This record gives sequence, structure tokens and C-alpha cells, in this order.
Amino acid sequence: MTLRATPERRQRRILIGLALIFFAPLGLAFYLYYGHGTWRPGGRVNAGVLVDPARPLPALALPILGGGDTAENFLRGKWTLLYVDLGPCAEPCRARLYDTRQVRLALDRDMKRVQRVWIAGVECCDAQFLRDQHPDLIIIRGSAAAAPLLALLPRSDTPSAADASFASKAPPVYLIDPLGNLMMFYPAETKSKGILQDMKRLLRLSSIG
Repeated sequence: MTLRATPERRQRRILIGLALIFFAPLGLAFYLYYGHGTWRPGGRVNAGVLVDPARPLPALALPILGGGDTAENFLRGKWTLLYVDLGPCAEPCRARLYDTRQVRLALDRDMKRVQRVWIAGVECCDAQFLRDQHPDLIIIRGSAAAAPLLALLPRSDTPSAADASFASKAPPVYLIDPLGNLMMFYPAETKSKGILQDMKRLLRLSSIG
């Protein structure tokens, strides 16, 4: 004698089938990404080079162009785009300062959450140019007081690269989070569009700074 499925059993089977249709692809995606060590998506989301783990930067009071010192915690409370060029700030340097300025302006309502800092050489700079073009820029004199900070800034595509080649490569732009951690840097060839996309994404996802 063949037993017929009751309406309750049929309904349960339908619900199980629907659940498999909707949740099986999601489960497979989680397995492939987290459980299968040999598979990862090929695309990279961020335009910069991640510093992993992020590096806490020291709290320092550094001399400012024009006199005075920064507060010791000046790298905290906001997202910071830090640029270091200890030379006379020729055209490549000016172009990078322009890029960081435009990135900040393009953030529109979020631009107040971001500050720009430049550690400059002792012999720089065209003060009138800086006043006219970069009134928001915090300019730090590159003195011995900045050495503990400079020693933590990588200078190549390898985040573990330290200060040994500091003068031999085109300067990157560094991204510091509002807690004072160096989390990413952008080599000289990185387009400003990539930096902007990263900043928009971080500011959208972040509740700090």
C-alpha cells in the first residue's frame, strides 16, 4: 500500500526546496571565500597598498612652517593624507599636493573629516604659492623631531619596507586613520581618482573621524 504525503508534508518539502534555492548559492559563496584557501576573487578593491597590520604612529609635537608646533595628537581625530617630500618641491611635488587638494575638495560634505599634512624640507618653500594654492595644508618642517614618524613610513610597494631607501624613491601619499594608525599608502604612480574612490568608501563605512 502506497502512503500518500499529507498536505503538511508537501508544504514542508516545498519550503525546504525554496530555502535551498535561495540559500545554497550564498552558502557556496561563503565556502569558496572563507573555507577554501586556494580560491579568492581576482579583483582588488582598494587603489592603495594596505599596511597590514596597521602601524600606530607616535604622538609628536612637530614644528610648523611659519612658527609654532603642532599638538602632539594632530594625527588623530581626522583622516589624514600625509605627503613627505624633503626636497625643494619641484613640479612632481606640486602636482601631488594638487592631487591631494582636489581629492579632499571632491569629498564635498565629508571634506572636513579629512586633513592634509606635508612634511617638507628645511629649504622649501614658495610661501606665497602655498598661501594661494594650499591654505588648508598643514606644513611640517622636516627636522630631527620628525625622525620617529618618518622611520615608520614605507617607501615601496612592500609595506614592510622601512626608512632605508627613504631618499631614493618618488614619495607616496600615506593614509592615516583617525586613531593615528598608518593603514595604507599610495605609490607615486597612483592616480588621484583611485585615492578619491578609496576615501569615499572609507568615509561611507567609517563612524570615526
